[in-house]
Amino acid sequence: MTTELRVLSEAERDAWFGCLELAFGGVPFSPESREMYAALAEPQRAIGHWDGADCVGTAGAYSFRLTVPGGAAVPAAGVTGVSVSATHRRQGLLTSMMRRQLDDVRSWGEPLAVLLASEPGIYGRFGYGAATTEMNLRIDTSRVRLALPPGTDGVRVRRSSPAQALDACEAVYGRLAADRPGTPVRQPGWERVPVNDPESGRKGGSPLQCVLAERDGEVTGYATFHLRPAWDDAGPRGSVAVRDLAALDPASYAALWRFLFGIDLTSVVECHNRPADDAVLRLVSDVRRCEVRLRDGLYVRLVELGAALEARSYRAPVDVVLEVEDAFCPWNAGRWRLTVDEKGAAVCRRTDEDPELALSVNELGAAYLGGVSLTTLAAAGRVRELRAGALAEAALAFSSDAQPWCPHGF
Repeated sequence: MTTELRVLSEAERDAWFGCLELAFGGVPFSPESREMYAALAEPQRAIGHWDGADCVGTAGAYSFRLTVPGGAAVPAAGVTGVSVSATHRRQGLLTSMMRRQLDDVRSWGEPLAVLLASEPGIYGRFGYGAATTEMNLRIDTSRVRLALPPGTDGVRVRRSSPAQALDACEAVYGRLAADRPGTPVRQPGWERVPVNDPESGRKGGSPLQCVLAERDGEVTGYATFHLRPAWDDAGPRGSVAVRDLAALDPASYAALWRFLFGIDLTSVVECHNRPADDAVLRLVSDVRRCEVRLRDGLYVRLVELGAALEARSYRAPVDVVLEVEDAFCPWNAGRWRLTVDEKGAAVCRRTDEDPELALSVNELGAAYLGGVSLTTLAAAGRVRELRAGALAEAALAFSSDAQPWCPHGF
């Protein structure tokens, strides 16, 4: 069976979306979500496989700027909308789309590609490595208390509609983005994503609600959430489903959590996709009753290895020769010398010198944002030390104080 792979045209958008919806269970996007993502879409960066008049494969890429260690915002392709029709599986469509897409990303001058995987086993063969961890919480607020830092009582928490609070929330997000590797710097239009609130996405909960934290008249944090009422014979058993929570200082952060813990008729606070080092774990009295669960988050692919390694800063000086395996993007394969000075600035160039660490581009992607240690990867047999001491030196240099985290989907 022969299909044609081509860039999406405006007239083909509905068929492309229809193929994507069917591949993800056949449930249509809500009209609000479809309109929003259609406005964000960059058709020239979307491709599809066509079998006659039928779209049978989809892949797209947003133009992002991703925060990396050191605070730089690096151009990155935000890979999205990848699907293959069930009628066309095992025919090489996915591989051909990944091949075309990474070639395109390279031609666009973007050294990174990132994605959130629907299934973790899919993208490793294309050079992606799991670089961040998401934490999910289900906190029993009837039995867990908060240890509040000084100044919490001086923070005002007030309600606002999500739409009215949007500019203030985006200002907080923007100030925090440079401090957390893995965070996309929001491009125009993406501010709509956190407040998109189709009824189909509420899971029986209320419309999206918002509170702002304020100190001295300045907005210093925000939380958005749904309330999900429930009752049993003993009384109310409602839950608070947190969508976003961010704050500029510890007191504002704690004040927002105290508000969420204290909402009437609820006894559970649920959070999905929090950073693995979220400070709430140090505020709660009983972490065991927070039902902490971890899962893979953002996957990173180094498209131009040298440019990607030079774009971030490093925690310590290092001079190491890497032997990199990359069968899918062979222009990355071979030996690279990474030299980092006392200020964390890097130079990465090809070399003929003897290798000191051997690894694949998947491991470099996993370690790139500083959340996965090269030492851990070596313990799993995925990094080989060829010069004594090289592993410890490189692991320290690649590490990051803050755990990397991608706070929203795409």
